[in-house]
Amino acid sequence: MHLRILTFNVWNQEGDPRRLEMIHRGLCRLDPDIIALQEVMHTPENDQLARLLQGMNLHSTHQADVMNYAPPKTDRYGGSAVATRWPHRILETLDLRLSDAADVPWCTLAVSIPLPGAGDLLFIATTTSWRFDAESARERQVVALSELDARHRGTLPTVIAGDFSTTPDSASIRYLTGLQSLGGRSVHYHDAWAVAGEGSGCTWTADNPNAKSVMDQIHGQGHLRRRVDYVFVGSRHAHPKAHCHIRAASLAFDEPADGIWASDHFGVVVDLDIGIDT
Repeated sequence: MHLRILTFNVWNQEGDPRRLEMIHRGLCRLDPDIIALQEVMHTPENDQLARLLQGMNLHSTHQADVMNYAPPKTDRYGGSAVATRWPHRILETLDLRLSDAADVPWCTLAVSIPLPGAGDLLFIATTTSWRFDAESARERQVVALSELDARHRGTLPTVIAGDFSTTPDSASIRYLTGLQSLGGRSVHYHDAWAVAGEGSGCTWTADNPNAKSVMDQIHGQGHLRRRVDYVFVGSRHAHPKAHCHIRAASLAFDEPADGIWASDHFGVVVDLDIGIDT
């Protein structure tokens, strides 16, 4: 069956408040089947998730719905969320904060999605530490993600999507794509953009004024262009009885509307065909 996957960092409550309506319109236009969202505010006073998905007839879960505690700074930076066309089941919530990367309030959600006529899909919505000097933490975080997949994976190829805050040449991304081992472990997922994307696929770029302001603030270098948002698909090594053909990968929310940019990130949309081999 055909699936459309979207991952997008909505940038909490920063910037022009009209951004949310712009994102909502874009989500309706793109009409994805499965969505991973990062930095989504979800409080009684500010339920961004409900506003973003209004009228879309999707089933959604925010990390605040399933966790019995709130990581520090979620009231400012929000959390992770998933939305699916079919009802999903939460399998596990993973808090990836580490002693040397305790500033990540966006937890990982692993959900099982029953795809009509195709079986159950394991979908993991995640993000990793954002600091440039935190690659050691990201290495441990992606190993934890691969272990999370191993605990719950089914016959269909697992899909992992989110904001990984680092580029394809980093150790953490190289680990996920099978180009290097970490701690004596190795795995292999397809990077959807590397398979079917056109162009650089930069999702956090100085071409976006919102991103440029963040770059100036936290890195002092306001001219960066980086691909940091990904959709990964499990390979036949872990799923020998199924297929997942990546047909297309493109950017979303990468142009302003009436002078307003939707976020400090661009989204990634991936179209794929998935099923169990007969």
